Amino acid sequence: MKNNDFSSYWKNLNPLSFLSCAGILVMASSRLAHAIITAGAILFVFCLSSLVISAANNFLPKLARSVLYAFISSFFACVYLFVLWIISPLCALETFFIIMLSPVLFIAQGEKKHSQILKPVDALYSSFFESLVQGILIMIFAIIREPLGFMSLSVPAGRHGIVFLFSTDADAFFQIHLIASSGGALLLLGYFLGLFEYFNKNKKIKEDN
Repeated sequence: MKNNDFSSYWKNLNPLSFLSCAGILVMASSRLAHAIITAGAILFVFCLSSLVISAANNFLPKLARSVLYAFISSFFACVYLFVLWIISPLCALETFFIIMLSPVLFIAQGEKKHSQILKPVDALYSSFFESLVQGILIMIFAIIREPLGFMSLSVPAGRHGIVFLFSTDADAFFQIHLIASSGGALLLLGYFLGLFEYFNKNKKIKEDN
């Protein structure tokens, strides 16, 4: 980011700009453990891919840049998956498909944006904050969905796969099965976007007055 103005980045952040991660958000937020692993994958792929692309920007052929972007981001996704496989094979099996969607998310952010970032440091800062915000959103949804849908909360645990910080009876009275489904996640996402629009409009009205 230009001038390293991190505070302005957070101040001007618009969650609507991250709707491209809605698919991954729905799939990864069913369990907090999966959300943490997915957030790490997004952070890893975004930062390293942007760093390599910006460093080699002048040497990449213009005609095949979109293909090269896909290849570079997919390569780093495979590296992350390989490391995860060594650390926790069970987690790697459970999140394989979600991790391999992280390059798609990277490309969905816009080829034009990636090609405009010339300085590696600026590319790293920008990608770090963008991927961090998306990872945090996924984990927030998981913290809401897993306790309400499964009455449990899980974290990654090495070769043991995932462990539960707490887990109650599956037939607990307060369990909301809808939240655990994809439809429930989309419904929750709709409520979040509605609240954002509501507070955003009120903020604009106050500023105009």
